[in-house]
Amino acid sequence: MKIEVNNLSKRYGEQYALNHVFFTLEENKIYGLLGRNGAGKTTFMNILSGQIMPTSGEIKINGENSFDQQELMESICLIKESDNFPKELKIKDVLKIFSYFYPNWDQSFAEDLLKEFNLTTRLKIKALSKGMESALGITVGLASRAPITVFDEPYIGMDAPSRKRFYELLLEDYEDYPRTIIFSTHLIDEVSLMFEEVIILQEGSVVLQEDSEVLRAKTVAVSGPAEKVDDFLQDKEVIERKDLAGNAIVYTYGSIEEAKEFGLDAEGIPIQELMIYLTEKKGAHTYE
Repeated sequence: MKIEVNNLSKRYGEQYALNHVFFTLEENKIYGLLGRNGAGKTTFMNILSGQIMPTSGEIKINGENSFDQQELMESICLIKESDNFPKELKIKDVLKIFSYFYPNWDQSFAEDLLKEFNLTTRLKIKALSKGMESALGITVGLASRAPITVFDEPYIGMDAPSRKRFYELLLEDYEDYPRTIIFSTHLIDEVSLMFEEVIILQEGSVVLQEDSEVLRAKTVAVSGPAEKVDDFLQDKEVIERKDLAGNAIVYTYGSIEEAKEFGLDAEGIPIQELMIYLTEKKGAHTYE
């Protein structure tokens, strides 16, 4: 389902959590929604899922305003980092409730996922550890088969092997049942290869939206003698630069092949590093 975000704002007092945001998410893609704490990611996801209302602007899903439309709300599943389920319910009750709400719910898949994560249906939510509650959230998110599935730091308390298995299961299910998946995380290096497109928010505004492969292809880390680096940087925007003893290390926009033509060492920039530097608001300039 296509998501159009038009002039979306959310203000708390004088503070903007989202500040006149525009972007479009095409259907059947995996998006990485990235940014530092307080960037506006969770606010956007809560508005998208109908949990809070915007101050102004709108979100359209397949051309329709998403707010107060039950059919559209049934198309969106948001799994947060915690407090997804009432504490007094048992796991079997959670599955039953969500099966009523989501038309594409797959009970057999949900039961398989519970076995995968060693969960039994008789357990109460209040008896679950952080990792177990996260595993239940992942189970519900995947089994919902919602056309728009949103994961906001969904793996709190899960160990590295369990997280890895989650990523594998998500990709396997996405291959068989394509939908729009929005994934917000701080463990970017673990999951960045899943992202087909990246959106980076900073202080309530979009600072970057780019296809992941294009982003990897057009950003580069170069190092070498400062004089050669300066020659390479003509008319290029510098993301980050460090100078030491006549040598320079620079993150910039360009290609590895071009940098090597200048006799420089070059490699791609990890998306996590790129996000950090793009949201620091310092040091960026263009060489003339």
